Amino acid sequence: MNKTQNRYTDFAGLAACAIAVLVLTAGCSSSSRKQEKQNEAGQDPPVTEVFSLKRDKLSSVLRLPGELIAYQQVDLYAKVNSFVSKLYVDIGSEVKEGQMLVQMDAPELNAELDAASSKLKSQEAIYIASKSNYDRLYQTSQTPGTVSQNDLDQALAKKNSDLAQLEAAKSSYQEIADTRQYLEIRAPFSGVISARNVNTGAYVGPSGKGSELPIFTLQQQKKLRLVISVPEAYAGYINSKLKVAFDVRSLPDKKFTATVKRLAGALDNKLRSERIEMDVDNPDKILLPGMVAEVIVPLPATDSTFVVPKTAFVNSTEKTFVIRVADEKAEWVDVRKGRENADMMEIFGSLSPGDSLVKTASEEIRNGSLVRRVAIVKQ
Repeated sequence: MNKTQNRYTDFAGLAACAIAVLVLTAGCSSSSRKQEKQNEAGQDPPVTEVFSLKRDKLSSVLRLPGELIAYQQVDLYAKVNSFVSKLYVDIGSEVKEGQMLVQMDAPELNAELDAASSKLKSQEAIYIASKSNYDRLYQTSQTPGTVSQNDLDQALAKKNSDLAQLEAAKSSYQEIADTRQYLEIRAPFSGVISARNVNTGAYVGPSGKGSELPIFTLQQQKKLRLVISVPEAYAGYINSKLKVAFDVRSLPDKKFTATVKRLAGALDNKLRSERIEMDVDNPDKILLPGMVAEVIVPLPATDSTFVVPKTAFVNSTEKTFVIRVADEKAEWVDVRKGRENADMMEIFGSLSPGDSLVKTASEEIRNGSLVRRVAIVKQ
């Protein structure tokens, strides 16, 4: 019994010692955490950098894709259904205005022209006869009682009717003759043949009535149009004298310039952008229609606006804003973004010159939170 009691006594002592150690450890940890909190509470709050808002002029550039197209381009179709008898040019041929491009043949049209010519000659003979008859009657009627007035009137009516028939025959003949001229297709302007879709002997005609594709496509390539679409936000900065720079992938070591010539004056309904065209002289034809260009459009400053560093602008899921510091409190101010360059940007909102804005803003600085320590820095 004594041995058992001793064992129980030893175990109870060990347990009491363990409990005492745990209590002391917990007390030390609690004291340590309290001390850390006290130390943190005693530290100074972080410094927030702010700058004084002011107006300035911001010049920037806009990079846009553009397309080079022929200054003039036309698809040439046959006016009448016919057969190609001879082609005078091919793809890549340089042609002059008025130059013959293709000769066609329409046998039925030749037959119609012969018939119209015969009818015209017949009508001329009929008119000559009726006119001679009227002239004789008129001369005879000068002697009173020789010709009745009724016979003279009928002869005049017959002459006028034959004259009308003669004029109609002339018009019919001229119409067919003019149509026959369409069997010859000539270049409407100087340029380059960029497409040919027929061969000698092919049956051609107007679009959808014999030819789905044009006989030739003619392009003016010594002068091109550079076309870009300027977004609505930047359309107001473009004018008709603005010079732009551009380059193309096939000629990376060459830079080109052009001047704005034509503005659409309206926005595209789908893209919400304005079509802008520039004329590009291309005497050596090193630029080709269809090339894609990277266009650098300068956006010069016209009026002074509020200009801030990009870091001061916050674009959150809720709103776009800057943070103004007043009376040691942060205030979110809604703004709209304008133009921007590498580091700076324009903003528009309920702001005033001299307002203190946070230089590096973020959503972590909550609206209405205290900002006790600030450092004024340059914008």
